[in-house]
Amino acid sequence: MKDTLKKILEILVPLIFLGGMIFVRTQLSFESFDYKNSNFSFFWLAGRMLLDGENPYDQTQFLAGHATYGIEWQPNKIFPYPLPLAIFCVPLGFLSIKHAYILWTVVTLTIIAITIFILLRQWESAAHRRLLIPLFASMIFFGPLYLTLHIGAIGAFTVASLLTAIRLLEKNKTILAGITLSLTMLKPPQGLTILVLAAVWFLARRDWKAIFGMAIGGVSLIMIGLIQDPLWIDKFRGASEAVMDRTQGVHSNVWGFAYLICKGGAPCSMLLGGTLALILLGLGGFFLWQKAAPAKATVWEAFNVILPIAFVSTIYLWAYDQLVYIIPIVWIVGTLVERTKSYVYAFLFLIMLDLFSLYALSQHATTSNDMWSLGTTIIVLGMVMGLLLHRIKLDPTKDIPLHA
Repeated sequence: MKDTLKKILEILVPLIFLGGMIFVRTQLSFESFDYKNSNFSFFWLAGRMLLDGENPYDQTQFLAGHATYGIEWQPNKIFPYPLPLAIFCVPLGFLSIKHAYILWTVVTLTIIAITIFILLRQWESAAHRRLLIPLFASMIFFGPLYLTLHIGAIGAFTVASLLTAIRLLEKNKTILAGITLSLTMLKPPQGLTILVLAAVWFLARRDWKAIFGMAIGGVSLIMIGLIQDPLWIDKFRGASEAVMDRTQGVHSNVWGFAYLICKGGAPCSMLLGGTLALILLGLGGFFLWQKAAPAKATVWEAFNVILPIAFVSTIYLWAYDQLVYIIPIVWIVGTLVERTKSYVYAFLFLIMLDLFSLYALSQHATTSNDMWSLGTTIIVLGMVMGLLLHRIKLDPTKDIPLHA
């Protein structure tokens, strides 16, 4: 009876804490956020337009939708994301924009909680299970998640896609993993560099099925868009160029710093940014090739390297895109606890990461420049590389007596 009650409490207590934090954070977001004039309005409007039989890539219909639903902010003439993404936004369109925003906030936080829970289960110890609540609480103050909730971004969808792909790869369901991984192309600048590095790793492992899966997924997304609008690729390219023109030199990647070094000079900044991006992708690809054997790096560890290198190399990036760093962050925290037999270093890392990411966010808010967020990438990638390069052999039969 006592054992049964203990198991129930072990499940119930975390759920109560998680539910409470999700409720409070959702309430705060709803009360303090103008969801009608934000990125979220684009996703909601795209979903609503498809339900109404309209095309988010039709300029007249898209702008008319803004007027119909009282969306005053109109920085784009059409839906500024790949057209297939609009299909995933259809569930939001069934609700009013107010209730859709509340739902998406809850879904985002729930995906983060589930991601932390699933990843922590890789360690079969009570010490790591206890990290669920403090890790989730820390992520609420993590700059990229804060910004994601503040503007209603869809980074949680990318997190879910990556987590699913990692789990499928771990189970050797590589074709499905490749298809799932291709969904990152719904945000092409980030998805492209992720897929490039993943493809290098798959090639080194001779995992042709995963590469085939990525190709199937990519072609499927293109075809879905073509069915909706035969000219969608050309229209998306035009919309992307307009976005890039008004945001050059403010991103937390090598392209942004190349733009700064070259003082905005077009040939110089493009050449320098491209060169730096290729160098980083090359170094990242070389490291992944060297670690292709399962004994040298797990699937999770490979993606812990892929994500930050892909993001610092991509041409377009905002702090909220760094939400996917939750995947390497959980690994860093879990590994620190495993190796140090203490929570101290893990918590110090989380505190440092939260403080810096919030500082970077404050700089973005005051200067409209997101370059400080590069530090978040450096912290995460530095910790991942440091822990990977300095492995400590542990006796798996030995208990880990943790102290705070």
